[in-house]
Amino acid sequence: MATSPEISDRILEAVMARKLEPGSRLGEQQLAMLFDCSRTIVREALMRLAARGIVTVSARRGWYVIEPSQDEAREAFEARRVIETGLIRSGRTMDKAALKRLRAHLAREKAAIKGEDVGARSFLLGDFHVCLAECLGNSLLAETLRDFTARTTLIAMRYQSPEDAAQSCAEHVQIVAALEAGDLPKAEKLMFAHLSTWQLKLRMPGESDPLSKLRDALAPINNGKAQDLHTSVPTRPRKPRADPSTYLGDVL
Repeated sequence: MATSPEISDRILEAVMARKLEPGSRLGEQQLAMLFDCSRTIVREALMRLAARGIVTVSARRGWYVIEPSQDEAREAFEARRVIETGLIRSGRTMDKAALKRLRAHLAREKAAIKGEDVGARSFLLGDFHVCLAECLGNSLLAETLRDFTARTTLIAMRYQSPEDAAQSCAEHVQIVAALEAGDLPKAEKLMFAHLSTWQLKLRMPGESDPLSKLRDALAPINNGKAQDLHTSVPTRPRKPRADPSTYLGDVL
């Protein structure tokens, strides 16, 4: 029988591995059957994740994975830059054990990139940042960073073009090399550039017209071509419909 921390960790890992998409529903009964436990334990796990900003609950939909907005995307990356560059700036020279752990993590990243397990690759690329925080000696911020990393993973799934995993891994290698050389300012600069690069790769929808997609979908049809809703198109009078409630369904 799984415990609530084990369930929450499994869900968080699935998010970081891109196996749970934004908006995925998490049914209490299904999870209880999967983990062979009571719904009470499942609910405790989901409440833990809700407090960490990974899932949310709705009276109608139940529990589901968050769907980050554009503002949340920017804020999450800003938070990660502050935390990760700050950790490096205030950090100490790493000992041999910490550097060995980071090099081992990089080796697993490279192996995953060559393999076909996309989930493992995605998880390792995100978990590198958590591992780095732990190696810099701050386990409390490492846990906070784990949540932010999961949130940015969800953001990437919603807005980002397919990641160039090899490039991301190569940037991780450069950061570790700078830390190994004891050059903290260079490592900080590389981390800032790394996070900024992946934020810029986000393909955000335009904010100027929030109704643009719906406007295009519902534009009148004229000679086989959709017209803009703002364009006046003369049409012949139509007979009244017997059931106006079906109109939208007829259009779609």
